[in-house]
Amino acid sequence: MSAPVPELRERATACADRLCDADEVLLASHIDADGLTSAAIASSALARAGIPFETVFSKQLDVEEIASIAATEYETVLFTDFGSGQLDIIAEHESAGDFTPVIADHHQPADADTKFHLNPLLFGLDGSSELSGAGASYVLARALESENTDNTDNRDLAALAVVGAVGDMQISDGELVGANIGIVEEGIEAGVVETGTDLALYGKQTRPLPKLLEYATDVYIPGISNNKNGVLRFLDGVGIDLMENGDWRRWVDLTDEERQIVASALVKRAMRKGVPAAKIEGLAGTSYTLAAEEKGTELRDVSEFSTLLNATARYERADVGLAVCLGDRGDALERARTLLTNHRRNLSEAINWVQTEGVTREENVQWFHAEDRVRETIVGIVAGMAVGADGIDRGTPIFAFADKNEDEVKVSGRGTPGLTREGLDLSVVMKEASRAVGGDGGGHNVAAGATVPKGTESAFIERADEIVGEQLE
Repeated sequence: MSAPVPELRERATACADRLCDADEVLLASHIDADGLTSAAIASSALARAGIPFETVFSKQLDVEEIASIAATEYETVLFTDFGSGQLDIIAEHESAGDFTPVIADHHQPADADTKFHLNPLLFGLDGSSELSGAGASYVLARALESENTDNTDNRDLAALAVVGAVGDMQISDGELVGANIGIVEEGIEAGVVETGTDLALYGKQTRPLPKLLEYATDVYIPGISNNKNGVLRFLDGVGIDLMENGDWRRWVDLTDEERQIVASALVKRAMRKGVPAAKIEGLAGTSYTLAAEEKGTELRDVSEFSTLLNATARYERADVGLAVCLGDRGDALERARTLLTNHRRNLSEAINWVQTEGVTREENVQWFHAEDRVRETIVGIVAGMAVGADGIDRGTPIFAFADKNEDEVKVSGRGTPGLTREGLDLSVVMKEASRAVGGDGGGHNVAAGATVPKGTESAFIERADEIVGEQLE
């Protein structure tokens, strides 16, 4: 059997063997798009291998959550898209004989280890950009194939791994890189993933063409981005039919020739408006399409699929997101679409609030506290989307607080690839600053999160500002 990520083959095989030796497995996973796809990949692989299992989800794997898992009757627990950062706590339960952990994760590991720990960071691969949690789960799924006497081919699960990677913001310079490439190639071989070069805009499958361009702000084009009338004037000058049977056409509805006409006109407009050449290059990138999904739906494009998933578990409906990942195109998909509408409305309202209220600037960081105005499950998304808006500096790490309960506050941090190249590591910042005030956290160098006691936000920011200053000096 070929290995999608050769560096992880031996460890993945050991993890697969341990799972096959278990009478039953408790599968515990995170709730974002990467976590849901991780769980779907792992559950599919376990089912195909004939291993009984139960699936549970958690917003944050903390001391209490791990203790709850330890209190179950399961002797083997598979953690996907988290577990590495909590390995010091997990290791204590393992030593006590509570359960044997198997971990498929990509986050920064704590200062402990366990035998069945599948993480790209342990093998010289970047978990922030080269392999996601879903990618680690996919590597494990491929290793489980050899234990299945039915000659199961798990390469079809590469589609979900690509969704997880894109949902985890692992696109770099317009494409997936590193170990993710091997997974994409296996998805292509299996006929479930298609790639091409296209406009790097969100919503090509579902958004009406005017909205596609109006909401495209990653590359800001004066007179088009955030400008409804400007977009209509631009499209009118392009000279293509925008309507079909009384409805706006979408990018996916255009012919190849029409797409080329629009793309060329967009580049020319950007050049005339003085958009830097490096930014203009960002208008194009590698597209990742799921071949088995219906054209013009949220599931066809991996970016839209990942957003749909984020709209489920972050609103306490992880079961809906998992069902969609596992192929439910009936009730679960309709429920997910309803949740997506609500999710988009909440994001829009939250971002408008942040832009109106602004952020507080420290020497090295910027931050805002949404209190109960923004759900703590989406405050990190809001922080990331707000970066670059008026008054919010793209070149400064941003921290966002939101009330979690009466006693705790969620804090999310977001940076940029450019800042990480300069030395920023928000995983370290979150862990050290949160623990300094009695909380805990972790994540990636470019994006991380923590929970801290209510009332300690100022002390957290003070310590975070110091650490960031030291990293970027």
